[in-house]
Amino acid sequence: MSERGTFYITTPIYYPSDKLHIGHTYCTVATDTIARYKRMCGYDVMFLTGTDEHGQKIEEKAKEAGVTPQEFVDRIVEGEGGILDLWKLMNISNDRFIRTTDGYHVEAVQRIFKKMYDNGDIYKGKYSGMYCTPCESFWTESQLVDGKCPDCGREVKYAEEEAYFFRLSKYAEPVRELLLSGTFLEPASRVNEMIKNFIDPGLEDLCVSRTSFKWGIPVDFDPGHVVYVWVDALFNYMTALGYMNGERDGLEKYWPADVHMVGKEIVRFHSIIWPAMLMSVGEPLPKKVFGHGWLLLGGGKMSKSKGNVVDPYILAGRFGVDALRYFLMREFPLGSDGNFSNELLISRINSDLANDYGNLLSRTVAMVEKYFNGTLPTERAGADSDCELNTMAGELRGKYEKLMDSFQTQAALEEVFKVISRANKYIDETAPWVLAKDAANTPRLASVMYNLLETLRICTQLLTPFMPESTVKAADQIGVPAQLRTWEAAGNWGSLPADVTVHRGDTLFPRIDMDKELAELEKLEEEARREALPPVELEPQLAEKVDFDTFCKSDFRVVKVKSCEAVKKSDKLLKFTLDDGTGVDRQILSGIHKWYQPEELVGKTLVAIVNLPPRKMMGLESNGMLISAVHKEKGEEVLHLIMVDDSIPAGAKLC
Repeated sequence: MSERGTFYITTPIYYPSDKLHIGHTYCTVATDTIARYKRMCGYDVMFLTGTDEHGQKIEEKAKEAGVTPQEFVDRIVEGEGGILDLWKLMNISNDRFIRTTDGYHVEAVQRIFKKMYDNGDIYKGKYSGMYCTPCESFWTESQLVDGKCPDCGREVKYAEEEAYFFRLSKYAEPVRELLLSGTFLEPASRVNEMIKNFIDPGLEDLCVSRTSFKWGIPVDFDPGHVVYVWVDALFNYMTALGYMNGERDGLEKYWPADVHMVGKEIVRFHSIIWPAMLMSVGEPLPKKVFGHGWLLLGGGKMSKSKGNVVDPYILAGRFGVDALRYFLMREFPLGSDGNFSNELLISRINSDLANDYGNLLSRTVAMVEKYFNGTLPTERAGADSDCELNTMAGELRGKYEKLMDSFQTQAALEEVFKVISRANKYIDETAPWVLAKDAANTPRLASVMYNLLETLRICTQLLTPFMPESTVKAADQIGVPAQLRTWEAAGNWGSLPADVTVHRGDTLFPRIDMDKELAELEKLEEEARREALPPVELEPQLAEKVDFDTFCKSDFRVVKVKSCEAVKKSDKLLKFTLDDGTGVDRQILSGIHKWYQPEELVGKTLVAIVNLPPRKMMGLESNGMLISAVHKEKGEEVLHLIMVDDSIPAGAKLC
């Protein structure tokens, strides 16, 4: 074990999305930065990440793709452009990677579930309530926001089925005390949110099994039930260390975790449900949960479902992995939301990396080569004007350490760049080009160059967790010996050899032409969007012409869905009760059950032809036709109801 002890840090295990965006990268880069910092400080670090591969939404997506759920997740996790590829691209230094389909994890979760059942904390009952499939979350009516999921804002469905329940209510007071301890959950705003929204209204027992789908870990003592995905997912932090299994190790060494880094949307699971389940099985609680904010686009959470995805492969390819990592950590405080834009990214790269750090590095190395053929003489002549820079650089590590230990990564970078900015100002103050004109000034010029190189050495070392590849190249150019590329040396001013030799290299961060790059990015992202679209087969246009007067006889009206239900004994038909603006409900039957569930259409604003003669279907009268668009994907017909702006009143005529 390291002299400084162990440090166990985790990211949440990610749902294997078939389209990764920069939001996926944010949390993992933040966690990687902290892990690299702790290693640099001398800790024995265990950094875990992985994939959460069970649940109803994966079963549904696999069915849509025409593959088994296992094939679906294998392709996304291990395939080209998948999660493992993205972590490799972003230089993520995780020590272990867990998949919840790993056999040892499956068996461990079954044992954990049985243990909670045996101690009386899990019991069988019947679940009825609202369920958000994308978030794999159950909600009470009071927790919904405008009738929708409070996390993602999407529609929820009423679910009713036999299920097992975890006695979450039993642990309400211990969890409240934990949250109020002041150390378990950060930032503090998250504590207030959890207590106000979940503890104070009264914790309800948690549904922890499902019977309406099959893709999950089976409850081995009750066939037909699968373990609720969040029970399965949360225990990965321990099963990856050997808990309840013999295939992994490290539990005694690394548990309890020092910090779980999670997005704010899953703080509830990690700060309420997770500690309650650990109390149930009698295991130590993690020391801290840190709920970071979201990356936002146009004020909304970055999300594939909302169509505002930013591709990390494109951004890393254009600007470099380290520049992208730096931007994510420099632009946004970890605990707060941040608005992402390509303009911000380019501006930050130009101002900090090209103009400040990169310029300081290239100017200093170039001057040492020009004035001293690359190697400094040992004779020095200091001056009072050196004191401020030398003091700032010498005190930097202490300030940086306090901020990094409290997860203030943005503020830590600000401190580093204050010193870099001061060094650039120091060049203007000392004017090396003027000193170089007189040989008598050689000792003074050498001292100025040494101060700049030593400042660069310290700053470069402290930037290493953020930009691990670029800082190695920078240290090579400065001429930093291997033994000085350490945490200890970063706290000691004057460690660089007096006769240091520099080695000019390529410009690490070239300045970017903003307008040109934005235009290119827009083009690349549009191409990527087009390539991601499934192949579509369209119905050929009809050659027969319809005269205008005949067309005008069709009365297209906006209608509002008041209710919708499946027609008994029919696999295809849905029965709609519609507000068509006349004050009398209109009934229309439509054969769209294959593509829509009745509950997801209630409240929608649609378009119908209302002057068709009535006709009978399955003994029911249909008065009109709902308008849809149809195409084929992979040979299968796909139908989309035409939905219009909800602000349009029922009965409005289309013209």
